[in-house]
Amino acid sequence: METLLSINFLPNAVYQPAACLRKTFEAATAANFPVHHLMFEVTETEPARDAGHLRSIFKEYKRHGMITAIDDFGAGHSGLNMLADFQPDVVKLDMALIRNIHLDRVRRSIAKSIISLCADLNMSVIAEGVETLHEAIAMRELGVRLFQGYLFARPAVEQLPLVPAQIIAAVCTGHEAALLGATDQDFQQRRARP
Repeated sequence: METLLSINFLPNAVYQPAACLRKTFEAATAANFPVHHLMFEVTETEPARDAGHLRSIFKEYKRHGMITAIDDFGAGHSGLNMLADFQPDVVKLDMALIRNIHLDRVRRSIAKSIISLCADLNMSVIAEGVETLHEAIAMRELGVRLFQGYLFARPAVEQLPLVPAQIIAAVCTGHEAALLGATDQDFQQRRARP
């Protein structure tokens, strides 16, 4: 997956999808930003009052070739119904499911089922809120290849932070030895930096 700019929206906030896309495309063009690098993420933090309207939003975005996603999957409303009704390109697993997943058999089992379901439906999965190397390795072992969280970088404005090669090597290989003695405590310091 290429580097993407995510635009989050609440399910009841978009009244006219075509008008929203037009304004978004105008802003991207003015900033010289390629529109095919945009991903539209609906959040699960509020219930969709009109599922038909939300379905039309997804259809309109897809009609224009946009990548669509469900953000914070598992944290809020609808859950599996949202997958069935809207078929996004990407499912972003909520960080509450990821937290300490390497220590929790139940969370691993739930995540494994969701990842398998998404694979069957040809949807990519992103593990959100990954804060420790153990969490990243556990998710990789379950089949996730896309990650987001403080282990890799803090949110930043107008920049793409560099992810240390040792972190990438450790997550890709599943071997902590790739970190040459670094521990989760080393990464706690990385997370704490402003």
